[in-house]
Amino acid sequence: MRKQVELDNAVAAELAGSEDAVLRTLQDHLDCEIFLRGNVLTLDGDPDAVDSGAAVVRELSELIAQGHEIAPGTIEAVTRALDAHESPSRILEDVVWRHRTTKVAPKTVNQKRYVDSIRRNTITFGIGPAGTGKTFLAVALAAAALSRREVNRIILTRPAVEAGERLGFLPGDLM
Repeated sequence: MRKQVELDNAVAAELAGSEDAVLRTLQDHLDCEIFLRGNVLTLDGDPDAVDSGAAVVRELSELIAQGHEIAPGTIEAVTRALDAHESPSRILEDVVWRHRTTKVAPKTVNQKRYVDSIRRNTITFGIGPAGTGKTFLAVALAAAALSRREVNRIILTRPAVEAGERLGFLPGDLM
């Protein structure tokens, strides 16, 4: 099956990326071939793959129109969000904290759920593998609350277990 999607100039340029890097990443994540000629994006392959690919392209176009920069990680976030029946634009538009040109926002469905849980509850426990953004998002939410004067101070604590060298350098004393 073949499906063609007409795009705006800015959207087509952003979807192509530098040296078609975004298009190549998009094709790696989808089970169909993708061609961009001018402003027309052509998806070719299995009907189910083409339909899901067109949905991903629509969501990416919407994100570009909202001013998001498309990176390889964004494509993965969009495909995972669509697989979880979530709106990628709703997940990625939730800016947790903004400082000058830097903005912190959830990148995955689970990060969005984590941020929502922190906002709703007094205490939230985040359990998961290292490097998934738990501490980063929690500190960004705390900094945002401090800058909005919702809290007077941020209290950082260290683990109350004796782990020796395994946890790295943790300065300070337990009180």
